[in-house]
Amino acid sequence: MPKLNLTLQLASEQSSIPSAKEFRQWANASLRVDTEVTFRIVDKAEGRALNLAYRAKDYATNVLTFPLSDEPHLMGDIVICAPVVAAEAIAQGKSLTAHYAHLTVHGILHLHGYDHEIEAQAELMESLETAIMSKLGYADPYLITEGAN
Repeated sequence: MPKLNLTLQLASEQSSIPSAKEFRQWANASLRVDTEVTFRIVDKAEGRALNLAYRAKDYATNVLTFPLSDEPHLMGDIVICAPVVAAEAIAQGKSLTAHYAHLTVHGILHLHGYDHEIEAQAELMESLETAIMSKLGYADPYLITEGAN
C-alpha cells in the first residue's frame, strides 16, 4: 500500500468538517503511489480568491487541486470550500460526508494526473471515482437522487 503523509488545515467556520482520519481513509483508497498532500478546508472568500487567482474564475468552487510534483512520489495541495460542499450536498441530495469523500477522491485523482476537460478523460476519471467510492461504501457520486434540486 502506498504511503500517505497528510496534513489537514482548517480555515473555515463551517461546522461538520470531516476529521483527518476520514480524509486519510478516502485519500488512501485513491492512491497508487506514495503521496504527500495538504488538505486545506476554506470558506467562500478564500475559495473565491484562489479560484480567481489560479483559474480566472470569480466564484468559490468546491475543490481545487495544486499538484507540486508528479509520480513516482506525488506532492500537492487540495483546497476544499466547506460552504460550497455543504450547499452542493443539499442540492444533490447527498450526505455531507459522502460529498466530502467524493471531492477528496476527485482531488487525489487530479494529483495523479487525471482530468475531465476532454470527454474521454472525463469518462475515465468518473469511472475511477465511482469505483473508489463504491469500495468505500458510498453510492455513485454522479447519480442525482430523486427530489434533489
